[in-house]
Amino acid sequence: MIGFIGLGIMGSRMAANLLSAGNKLVIYNRTKEKAQDLLNNGAVWGESPAETARQSTVLFTMLTNPKAVETVALGEEGFLQHLPKDSIWVDCSTVNPGFSRQMADEARRFDIRFLDAPVAGSLKPAENGELVFHVGGDAGVLEEVRTYLNVMGKAIHHQGEHGSGTSMKLVVNLTLAQSMAVFAEALNFGESLGLEKETILNTLIGGPTTGAFIGGKKNKLLTNQYDTEFPLEHIQKDLNLIAGEAYQNGSSLPIANVTKEMYSLANQYGLGKEDFSAIYEFLRTPHK
Repeated sequence: MIGFIGLGIMGSRMAANLLSAGNKLVIYNRTKEKAQDLLNNGAVWGESPAETARQSTVLFTMLTNPKAVETVALGEEGFLQHLPKDSIWVDCSTVNPGFSRQMADEARRFDIRFLDAPVAGSLKPAENGELVFHVGGDAGVLEEVRTYLNVMGKAIHHQGEHGSGTSMKLVVNLTLAQSMAVFAEALNFGESLGLEKETILNTLIGGPTTGAFIGGKKNKLLTNQYDTEFPLEHIQKDLNLIAGEAYQNGSSLPIANVTKEMYSLANQYGLGKEDFSAIYEFLRTPHK
């Protein structure tokens, strides 16, 4: 049976696709209410991470940050010591590479095989099974779970050893955060010159200077309604992870650090639960 822990915006949809493909699924989430649709469709409830692990031979985790992953893996009622020997743990959470390597070492202590396999994509790709997996770990272990990843995603990129999947995900999210902030700033600038917002959007979206994902944000920007696909507070968390890794590696990221502080301020002004495209709202609104 497949275990799945973490049923937020992304995890719930990933688990639903596994279930729809005919897999037997045992699930756990800190708040059971978020699991109700899956339970109604045949998933089995695990009363704890440990109980979920006892029924699993492959376990997926999709959690918010390193602390959340460490708690469900190693804390009281943590799953690692309860997974059957030689099981596979696939962590799809966005964490830092050093943490992924640490979890690989912890898994090895319990004779568990580990992959870091964070995903690129947000709500709609997760719903449609169109995520992109960046995987770190043994290629043979990846082959054992490839069928499941194919159900949830459209592409799988094996990046190398443990931590390399997480490394690539941080690179992806750095460009994502910066691209959204730059576009929001340009949009605000255009409006300040007297151009119509819709005209700016129609001119820039699909052009050579605009990331393809911005097209999916057009309606949010037009209506100033930022229904959440990727919460702003999560992209801020990722930028903090990126800054930490850059410090450890001696990498200079001046643009990233300015971008990080922009998202941090937007979070402080109450936009953390909104989609990260709400950085436009932060930039367009006077703050005292």
